[in-house]
Amino acid sequence: MNQTIDYHAILPELLLAGTVLLVLVVDVFLPAKRKSWSMVVGLIGTVAALVATLTLIGDARSTFGGSYVVDNFAILFKVFFLSVAIVVLGISFRYFREGGFYQGEYYFLLLTSFLGCVMMPSSRDLLLLFIALELVSAPGFLMAAFRKTDPRSNEAGLKFFLIGVLSTAVMLYGMSLIYGLTGSTRLDAIARGLTDIPAAKETLAFSAILFVVIGFAFKVSAVPFQFWAPDTYEGAPVPVAAFLAVASSAAGFAGLMQLMFVAFINQHAFWTPVFAALSIATMTLGNLVALKQTQVVRLLAYSGIAQAGYILLPFALVSGDAAVNRSAFSASVAYILIYAIMNLGAFAVTIAVSRREPALLIADFAGLVRRAPLLAVGMTAFMISLAGVPPTGGFWAKILIFKAAIERGGVGPWLAVIMLANSVISVVYYFAVPKQMVLEPARDESRLRSPMLVNAVVLLTLVAIVAVFVFPNPIARAAEISTLIGG
Repeated sequence: MNQTIDYHAILPELLLAGTVLLVLVVDVFLPAKRKSWSMVVGLIGTVAALVATLTLIGDARSTFGGSYVVDNFAILFKVFFLSVAIVVLGISFRYFREGGFYQGEYYFLLLTSFLGCVMMPSSRDLLLLFIALELVSAPGFLMAAFRKTDPRSNEAGLKFFLIGVLSTAVMLYGMSLIYGLTGSTRLDAIARGLTDIPAAKETLAFSAILFVVIGFAFKVSAVPFQFWAPDTYEGAPVPVAAFLAVASSAAGFAGLMQLMFVAFINQHAFWTPVFAALSIATMTLGNLVALKQTQVVRLLAYSGIAQAGYILLPFALVSGDAAVNRSAFSASVAYILIYAIMNLGAFAVTIAVSRREPALLIADFAGLVRRAPLLAVGMTAFMISLAGVPPTGGFWAKILIFKAAIERGGVGPWLAVIMLANSVISVVYYFAVPKQMVLEPARDESRLRSPMLVNAVVLLTLVAIVAVFVFPNPIARAAEISTLIGG
């Protein structure tokens, strides 16, 4: 069958794919002392892909028979992922150059994962969603184990791989059942097909939906599929942990949104209670276990699990009212965007401290306000923001979800109360890090010097997280116009 391919629609993906191959080839010819130039090549290609994405604004397109769509939702997330890629490349530069890693291979794997991230929001077909998800995940297995001589890194990669493969198999089985029931892999066709299936096949359809949700629940570290995250984050290089916590998780949510709000929207009466249970269990377990952590990366891992619970809450608010669904959808999107800013900043500070304190215990941050004021101020703002306390953007992220839950009625206010209680619990461990930095004396009072690119990321995210509090409308508005909900 002849199909016209819209090359402008897929130009960002083509540029990023070309960059991935170019990084691999260039690294072969670079001398040992110039291997870090692979990052520069990757950065240039990523910026080019970002510019190409910006040229698509205001011009909805589709290609491959409607299976690949470029709309407001896709463009917003493409810009988001490519911006995160630039930040992760920046915080990786000195870390990998000084750590004796294979830099070319790392940047090749990292950009391959980001290629999957960029594909995810445009994929309106089960096969494309699966390919995008595997592009995100498979390089991540290798990057998690990149510290080859460290047993913890090997353990991190192995756990990530084994649980990832298992969840992928379950998800693929669910997708095959969906195809068998509807005769299509297109999300819009699946929505129509599931509406018309006989009552005798409803149980099979619900089982298939559950299997697909399980696959994506692993990707976003939802309970009870979160076991891999803390060990993987701790064992992986810190920039890889930042990628997994921000970009990889967001890619999972982007795919999940398309499935639940497009393909499975008419079955919401079945899956909204499932998401309510997932949300409550994820935020509660994440926050309670985080209270006992003494290592910063593990604390951020359990923090990420709790934050995933907040992002899952709007899925439990879906009803037959399109206005309610749009509010819930935009609340999740806005939370993902704001969470990325504060989490990237926190990981940037962690990378800076790891140069002197590789164990990264919370106690290692003691007296940081006197040794590195910018890092201490930044980390304090990021922890406060993750807790949802003003004057930071995290406050508005939680308010938007809280507002959507209250407006939903029914079970919504109860979910809002549970979210509020969890937010109060989280204050205890989020404020433990600023307490060490400001109130506790340092073992070593000498000045902590961090790489210029890392300082730039900390400063940029610090300004951004405060600016979001002062001017929340741009992110809220971007989330509203990027909805997949019609009507």
